[in-house]
Formats: sequence, structure tokens, C-alpha cells
Amino acid sequence: MKIVRCIILLISLTSIAFAQKINERLRVDATDAPRNILHAVVTIPAAAGDVTLVYPKWLPGNHRPTGPIQNLTGLHIKAGGQELEWQRDLVDMWAFHVKVPNGTREIEAAFDTITYYGRSSLASSKLLDLVWNQVVLYPKDVKSDDVEVTASVVLPDGWKYGTALTPIGKSADGFTFAPVTLTRLVDSPLVAGQWYRQVQLSAAGEPAHVIDMVGESEESLQMSDHDLASYKQLVAETGKLFGARHYEKYHFLWTLSDYTAHHGLEHHESSDNGTGEDVFRNPNAHNLEADLLPHEFVHSWNGKYRRPEGLVTPNYQEPMKGDLLWVYEGFTDYLGNILAARVGLRSPEQFRENLAYTAAMLDHRAGRTWRPLQDTATSVQILFAGAPQWMNWRRSADYYPEGYLIWLDVEALIRKQSNGQKSLNDFCRLFYGGASGAPTVVPYKFEDVVAALNKVSPYDWAHFLRERLDTKSAHAPLGGIENGGWKLVYSDQKNITMEAAEKTGDGLDLSFSLGLILSKEGEVRDAIPGSPAYAAGLGPGMKVIGVNGRKWSKDNMRLALRGSVQNKQPITLIAENADYLNTYQIDYHGGEQYPHLVRVEGKPDILGEIIKPQAQ
Repeated sequence: MKIVRCIILLISLTSIAFAQKINERLRVDATDAPRNILHAVVTIPAAAGDVTLVYPKWLPGNHRPTGPIQNLTGLHIKAGGQELEWQRDLVDMWAFHVKVPNGTREIEAAFDTITYYGRSSLASSKLLDLVWNQVVLYPKDVKSDDVEVTASVVLPDGWKYGTALTPIGKSADGFTFAPVTLTRLVDSPLVAGQWYRQVQLSAAGEPAHVIDMVGESEESLQMSDHDLASYKQLVAETGKLFGARHYEKYHFLWTLSDYTAHHGLEHHESSDNGTGEDVFRNPNAHNLEADLLPHEFVHSWNGKYRRPEGLVTPNYQEPMKGDLLWVYEGFTDYLGNILAARVGLRSPEQFRENLAYTAAMLDHRAGRTWRPLQDTATSVQILFAGAPQWMNWRRSADYYPEGYLIWLDVEALIRKQSNGQKSLNDFCRLFYGGASGAPTVVPYKFEDVVAALNKVSPYDWAHFLRERLDTKSAHAPLGGIENGGWKLVYSDQKNITMEAAEKTGDGLDLSFSLGLILSKEGEVRDAIPGSPAYAAGLGPGMKVIGVNGRKWSKDNMRLALRGSVQNKQPITLIAENADYLNTYQIDYHGGEQYPHLVRVEGKPDILGEIIKPQAQ
């Protein structure tokens, strides 16, 4: 019995020791942010012996091992002022082995982080997007919840910042924040800049909701009264939609710059959003980015609070499984677009044009004949490594837009079956609601999604979803549009979304006519297998220099397309391919073709009902 008691006592002591927090101190010197380098010092408790430190590898929201270890430079590890030798692991490039001398209680790791990625950089001369996972190390095989970090940051003179972290002091060492777990720290980025503006969004009695904006100029931060009203309405609409808030405060962090990353990344109490500097002044950019903040905000419920069990990992070194990203990202894509219309960031016409383009793009996705949608989610770890060339045949992160179409299909079917009494609004309150409060994570499986849908509206949802996820269909799932009272058509009238993309990016998308996507200079970015251009022999890597005997230009290309309707001769393109010039004859006579939605007589306008505001 004594042996048994000893074993039990040993297990108990071990459990207590494992549950103790590891207290780290992190100091980030960001005064060199304008030249895209950060200086970090991490102080980590350590005893004598072999210690392995790790740099975050698998990043939440990216769903893949994208921790930019290649940008960690200048690493020095010390104990009591003595330099310690370190060795990178032979297999895991994110791990560093160190021998810690006797008498050591803590070690200090100092290193630099390069933030320059060209147009995807995290800093410019006037602003910074600080993501903490790039400036921290922690002991291997420790849960991120068991590491507590007291972080501080020194900013360039005069810069102001926004973050969901709680500040507790300012000194010569910069701004210091209240201790949080490493999980919470990585989940709470910081934006800072010379030009900063905070906008209040909350209604009385609500948790604090603010937009923290940093831009390249004072003018870039001037939001219209209409947009301000829309973002305030977004807070109200999500409260109505979900019925609970799983955060104590929320910060929309927003960088407006042409020199930093244009992106969105979700966090529990904030979102990290990047757009061009002119998004408030340029109607085309505004249209294209209208769903960005709604999308990332929705993730606080779908992705952060309710999370696929394969994406719930104990730390940042454990692999993630992305098989349910068609819910995590696809349903969020659906709700982000719906909310953009409900709050007036997009007009009903812009919403329909965006949906028409999404549907047409996926309906012309040649890769769907060999790769089911499910595989685009399962293979997320490798999918983004592919070049944009041949993307149509390879497929991209289609679990976003095709997930949107699938959930629209679900929405229309629920409304039809219930005679308009039930909708995905009910699913949102059931699946993502519950009690409001501090951030927490509730994992789910495929079966949980199906069960919740059945509570809203009984149906064979498992078969419905698996058929759309696993089938290698030549066509996109358009049931939501058709059951929504509309149909997809093509005409020579430009699509609003496509026109906005062309005006902001200068490319030329001829996906629905010749089957080509070209740059302004005529470079072939993609050719759709089975299209007229593909049949003629054109493909990525080539550059079109002549159109029907004239020099390449977008105008001349469009002139040739319009003339093809009456001209029985093929369209003739001359293209460079490496050092050679070749002539390509495209047997096409359909003119310009762009997608639109048109009403179906006799069917109710369910799409119109879906985008009606819910909060009063």
C-alpha cells in the first residue's frame, strides 16, 4: 500500500508541476520598424540541462506551418550574461537545442525578426502590424495556455497603437501589457503608426467595440458617415445573429497602406485587417473590401469560439487538420458577404454581382473534375504553396467561395422547407450562441454541425453536405441561387465586381469567353482547360503581344472579342513563349461574356429576404 501511495503522490506532484505557469518576459524594440526589422528579448525560466526552445510554427487562422522561421535572425542565448551555444534541430527547423549550465534559473534569448515581404510586409515607414508569434520563443512540449507572458513594446517616437491587450504602464522601456497566456498574446496583435485613429462603435450596454486604424496619411483614416453607421450596424447585426458575444471587448485593427499586407486574420477579441490606403476614397476598392471586417468579425464566433476539433491544438508546434474548413472559412465567407449587404457596406446590386462572379468562377473551375472540394480543405497545408499559374486546374482555397455557395444552398432549402419560418439565423443562435463572456473554445465535429442543422430543420443534411463536398462535379452548386429566386446568366454587360477588380488591379479576366486571365501587359496568368484559348494552345508563361494583327492592349483585345460575334474568322493572337513567337488561332465567336443574376418569375426572392437587416 505504501508503494501505491508513493506512486499516487508522485503522479500528483508531477501534475501540479505541469500545471504551473511558465512566466516569460518579452520586450520588443520596434523603433526600427520603418526599416522592417524588430528586436526582441525573451526571458524564459530554465534549469540546468538540455533545453529546447521553439518558435511558433503552426499558426491559428493560417491553418498551416507558416511561422516565418526564415526571418528569425541574430539569435543569441545567454544565462547570467554568459553566451550559450545553440544548435538547430536537424529535422524541425523551428526548434533550437541549448545546454543550460548549473545554477541557472532563467535564460535570455535575443533575436531580430525581419518583417519585409515586399508588398506583404508588416511595416512601412509610417506604421507597423505587430504579430507576437514572430517575436517569441517558448519551451518545447509545453501548452501555450501554460506559458504566461508579460510583454512590452517600444515604438518609434510619436507613434500610437491599438490592441486588445490591456496596458498597465508606460516607461522608458515602452508600453507594458498585463500578463496573459501565450495563447492570448498570439491571439492579440498590435497595430501602431504615426497616424492613428480610434472609432467607437458600441451601443449603450454593449461590450466595447472599436476600430483602431493606422494609415500612411491622415487623409487615409477619414471614414464616411455612411461607413461609420454601417460598422455600428455590424455590431448590432452580429448581436442579433448570434445572441451572445464570446469576448469582453473587441478591436477591429486596420492598416491602410499600399506598402503592407492586404489581408485579414481572425482573433478572438480582435481582427487584423489590411487594405489599400485609398479604400475609403476609391469606390472600387471599397466594394472589393466590403466584406473584410464582417468576415473577420464573424470568426470570433465561427473559428475562435466554435472551432473544428482538428484545429484545436495544445501549442503552435502540433499539426492542424483542416478538413472542416468549409465550415470555419466557408460559412464565415457566406456570413461575411451577407452581413456586408445587411449593414449597407454593399448595395443589393453589388451583393448579387459579387455572388454571380463567385458562382461563375467556380462553375468554370476545371480542377473540380478531378479534385473534390473536400480535398481543397484537407490539403490546406500545401495548397497555398502553388503558384497562381494553372490555378484553375490545380484549384485554390475553394473551401472559401464554394463553401459560401453550399451554405447559401442550405439557407435557401431551410427557408423553403419551413415556409420562411426558419433560416440559418436560427442555426447561428443555436450553434454559436450560449452564454456571453470571456474567450473560450468549444470544439466541434462534422456530426455536431449536422445535428444542429437537424434541430433547425430536419433533413438528411449529412448526405446533402457530403455529396457536395466529395463529388467531383463539373459544375458548381448553384441550388442556393436557383432556390433563392434567381438564375446565373451571361451577357456582354460588365460585371460590377469584375470591373472593380480590373480597375484596382489592371488585369483582364476573360474566363467566361476565351478562358484566359491576363495581366495588363498581356502575360497569361491562367488558361482554363477546355476553354477556346486552351484548345488553341495558350497557357501560363506566355505573353500575348499581338491581337488580330494589332499590338496587344486590353482595348484591342476587347475589340477583337466584340468583333468575333460577326466575324467568322478565328481570333488571332501572337504570343511570346520563352525565346519564340507563335501564332494561335482561337475559334471563338461569343463576344464578351460576364456573369449576372436575373430574377426567375414566379419564385419568391429569397436572396432579397436573406440580406434584409435583422437588428432594429
